[in-house]
Amino acid sequence: MPKYVAFLRAINLGAKRKFPKADIVTATEAAGGTDVETHINTGNVLLTTSLRSRAKVESALEAAYEEQAGFVVPTIVFAPAELVAIADDARELTGARPDLERHYVYLLKDEPDPALARAVEERSDAVNEVVVRGRAAHILLGPGYEAGGVDPYRVEKSLGVVATNRNFNVVTTLADKWCS
Repeated sequence: MPKYVAFLRAINLGAKRKFPKADIVTATEAAGGTDVETHINTGNVLLTTSLRSRAKVESALEAAYEEQAGFVVPTIVFAPAELVAIADDARELTGARPDLERHYVYLLKDEPDPALARAVEERSDAVNEVVVRGRAAHILLGPGYEAGGVDPYRVEKSLGVVATNRNFNVVTTLADKWCS
């Protein structure tokens, strides 16, 4: 049975969107997931399932999460090889920027329209950069970052797809821990 890594969007942010790890595991198992693991309390889930398409996995998880949590939980799913490729891109991009202060990765439910991706990348400047590769948008923030053209929230909205973000450490740790 195939393995997947699921990233939950907008949980454990404030009093009304609490979704504890134990409840995530219960809901994931209710959706047919087995061998379920979580990592920190931001909605990172490893699972095995008999479902064979990303869309079906996302749909099953979203239905189970809404039932368990009582609110909609957008879920972005990757096959292990996809997450490894994103982590490899993250390492490459970080390695090329010794001045980097922060590296966020927006994990995208779908690939953005190429014209939208180019427009977002064109907001990059000498210090801050956006790189869109497939279903990931890397936000590279240099020294003294101040919101400007490369504003992480605007980047997500401008791409026009459902997304959730994780930092460099979470993405690379999960790729190493769960996908090797």
